[in-house]
Amino acid sequence: MEKLANHTAQIMRERFGRDSIIALATAENNIPYVRSVDAYYEDGAFYIITYALSEKMKQLEKNPTAAVSGEWFTAHGTAENLGYFGSAENTHIAEKLKLAFAEWIDNGHNNFDDENTIILCIRLTDGVLLSNGVRYEIDFT
Repeated sequence: MEKLANHTAQIMRERFGRDSIIALATAENNIPYVRSVDAYYEDGAFYIITYALSEKMKQLEKNPTAAVSGEWFTAHGTAENLGYFGSAENTHIAEKLKLAFAEWIDNGHNNFDDENTIILCIRLTDGVLLSNGVRYEIDFT
């Protein structure tokens, strides 16, 4: 397994450094749950706008271990609730999410006045990336 290198970091940015649909897996009572989410990738983490009281967040509060899967990529990570989307601490990443999700972010699906509208961060620990017939096993830590 190699550390995230320049060439694999570039592939990750190209594939996921924009509005990307990925599968997010959680587990509760040894039962896996998978759902598709809109995500944005940056520096070894996926960022997702979600609702703090959702089932996925309840599951991740009990067990922060998560798995993700996207375009020829699968990984494990640790979930972190960064808190309210509109908080001062989240301004930097929230601005990036607004740009990445510009096509749909203001379509009424999200209530940015509700403090339960949060940013979920999945900090990757390890993953497998396939590109041009090459398999990269990546250590994100």
